[in-house]
Amino acid sequence: MRCRRDGAWSGAAMDSVVKKYGLDRREAAFASRLCLSVLENSALCDFYIGSFCTSKLEPTVRDVLRLGVCQLLFFDRVPARAAVDESVALCRAAGCTRAAGLVNAVLRRIADARGDLPVIPGEGTPEYLSILYSHPLWLAELLCERKGYAFTEAFFAANNRPAPLTIQVNTLKIEAADYIRALQRAELSFEACPDLPGCLTLAAAAPQELPGYEEGLFYVQDRAARLAVEAAAPEAGMRVLDACASPGGKSFAAALRMKNQGEILACDIHEKKLRLVTEGVKRLGISIVETRAADAREYAPELAESFDLVIADVPCSGLGVIRKKPEIRSKKWESITKLPQIQADITDNLSNYLKKDGVFLYSTCTVLEEENERVVEDFLKQYPAFVPEEFSIGELKSENGMVTFWPNITGTDGFFVAKLRKR
Repeated sequence: MRCRRDGAWSGAAMDSVVKKYGLDRREAAFASRLCLSVLENSALCDFYIGSFCTSKLEPTVRDVLRLGVCQLLFFDRVPARAAVDESVALCRAAGCTRAAGLVNAVLRRIADARGDLPVIPGEGTPEYLSILYSHPLWLAELLCERKGYAFTEAFFAANNRPAPLTIQVNTLKIEAADYIRALQRAELSFEACPDLPGCLTLAAAAPQELPGYEEGLFYVQDRAARLAVEAAAPEAGMRVLDACASPGGKSFAAALRMKNQGEILACDIHEKKLRLVTEGVKRLGISIVETRAADAREYAPELAESFDLVIADVPCSGLGVIRKKPEIRSKKWESITKLPQIQADITDNLSNYLKKDGVFLYSTCTVLEEENERVVEDFLKQYPAFVPEEFSIGELKSENGMVTFWPNITGTDGFFVAKLRKR
């Protein structure tokens, strides 16, 4: 309800609810999985609900029905009778007593029809993909036009699979080989990223439960974000600006690559978000990161032409991380149209802080051209002193200094990187 009504982030909302009601570990895991399942499958749930119910539903009643449908269709260990009965009880507890009979009837019909559910109409169309994978129709239409139907379906399917946990070994404290042995002693399975030493992928797990978390032997960061820093190639002794730093992953990656030698200024518009950076720096034992609350759109004359590298991981629609934040799929196109101007304003301002021959790294966690290539291309037209610089990261080679990661292609978050050099 908090995600639907208030636009809350699912992770933060679930953490607060678990704490408020004192759920034990097993209850918390079930509640969290069920909440995420509803967010990931809302359109599909609504299709099945609508197939068995013609009544106009209150939002809370629809929430209850979605929870019931998810248990019936996606949770093998929940008996159908329990899913129905608990949903009816939940409806009454939520103050919707008059709708309890409707909830009971609709869910019983869906339970009885599980072997022969209604067929989603329009296979081969964006509308079909939008319902089947519960992604916004505008996004399905846009990507089908630009990337084709098969690619769009593969992207949506990747977004509906659980995201692995990717960690980066803190080489300031431990060698990658030694940390790998620690995982093996703990009998934890993992895969090493072939293109990044010290980058490990595990099945979804709580980072705090892995060996060496409190000691700062690793930090969490997707492979695409780490590769972006590798493309920027910070070196020991450099002065680096991470202008939209929270939660700090790129600052941490830069510090490790710089062997904790040089200076990194990590900024964010919200002071409270910088606590995540400060806490991470302390846990990892990094000493070269300084934090400052600052709006990346507002010019700070004392920073002019003083950095060897500027990292601009700008605010974006987040459409590349739907698999981690499923509530993003409810975004409207109108909310995204304002972002390119904000991104351009940030990029224009940050370009003032770069030394001659310095590197400007522009990145987002989205896959839309409007927020990626077009912002960079417009910037290059306006500022001829900056030129694209080609780079290779892993098996990917840039085109005009730019690369887009797609979950269905690279197995990473959806991510965009552009590397520019100031002549």
